[in-house]
Amino acid sequence: MFEIEGGSPLRGEVTVSGAKNAALPIMAASLLTREPVTLHRVPRVRDVDTMIRMLRVLGVRSEWVGPNSLTLRIQDDEPTTAPYELVRTMRASICVLGPLVARRHRARVAHPGGCVIGVRPIDLHMKALRDLGATVYVEHGDVIAESVQLVGNQVYLSGPRGSTVLGTANCLCAAVLAEGETIIEDAACEPEICQLAEFLNLMGARISAIGSKRLHIEGVEELHGAEIEIIPDRIEAGTFMAAATVSRGNVLVRGARREHLGAVIEILRQIGAQVIPENDGLRVIGPDRCHPVDVVTGPFPALPTDLQAQLTAVLCLADGISVVTERVYPDRFMHVAELNRMGARIRKEAESAIVEGVERLSGAPVTASDLRASAALVLAGLVAQGSTRVHRVYHIDRGYERIEEKLESLGARIRRVHDDTSLGAPDSDAS
Repeated sequence: MFEIEGGSPLRGEVTVSGAKNAALPIMAASLLTREPVTLHRVPRVRDVDTMIRMLRVLGVRSEWVGPNSLTLRIQDDEPTTAPYELVRTMRASICVLGPLVARRHRARVAHPGGCVIGVRPIDLHMKALRDLGATVYVEHGDVIAESVQLVGNQVYLSGPRGSTVLGTANCLCAAVLAEGETIIEDAACEPEICQLAEFLNLMGARISAIGSKRLHIEGVEELHGAEIEIIPDRIEAGTFMAAATVSRGNVLVRGARREHLGAVIEILRQIGAQVIPENDGLRVIGPDRCHPVDVVTGPFPALPTDLQAQLTAVLCLADGISVVTERVYPDRFMHVAELNRMGARIRKEAESAIVEGVERLSGAPVTASDLRASAALVLAGLVAQGSTRVHRVYHIDRGYERIEEKLESLGARIRRVHDDTSLGAPDSDAS
């Protein structure tokens, strides 16, 4: 668990790690070639370790060639099964589905099911592979996809709550080795998907209109090895920006990219923070008192759902009432009850949380339910009066590299204490 003594404004500089949500699908794409691929600025987080274990089961050898550089190379082309024991711990394991069926012509991947942030179906993943000519069905809890040769087609990935990010990744990885041309309509435009497409092109794929909602892929016979540096983690950057705001701090977040954080910058400025482009990052200076704002999440370039919980924590101390609406995962409010334990006034109404700002939060023992909720509780602990203990911090270790060390370097009073509650079973949140 983390023990946090609140009340210290954050000051100084912090460097953002590589984006685990970019690294994971790119790691899965290593299944598409026999040649080695090397990734730089890979975050040393639990989700990356899980993907390494998954790829090992699928015949891929991994080697750390530096503190954050990872080389992957296939040693065995035969395995096609991603077991439940690994898939259940990380939803992003579904990213191996497209590469396996494209190159090994068969994939058996445990169905990831639901998780604590709500229902997250993979019907669009399955539809995309069917559109490319694969036979796809569910048997004994596994998704099975088979195809002698995928064939290019027009694929629609529009869902009831916008584009599917991991579905777009699976479709891209399948289409690059399909025969003929594929058009992906309503593709996800997230920076992590753009980098996956760029990496596939470095491997010899032919993908155009990257960054648009209409991707064009011309299939090729084979791909080769490649090397790339993972983009900075925009969610980690946004988390530190939110921390600087709520703590009335002054922090330079190195690696924070304006083009990836437009909606976050706008909301923080409405809250009252100064956000100033500087050197290779963004400086955030928090206000004396936060202003209330209305927040709505959505697909990129809208506010990321992965920052909703952190901004909810910030708005707990706003001078008025804010409405936080979750349009991506309407049930993603598990952090609300724990924030209320710290003195927040939040009530849930349908897909929104009504946040009535309070004068102060008070430290309390709280329990993290998922990755981003744990970050929100840490932010609340940084500004609460007294001591806060955040249990089940294995969640935060899935997506943040050495977060307590980074916060401590900014003046936070936080330390990790090992206890039994930090050893629970992992969840399936892939955010």
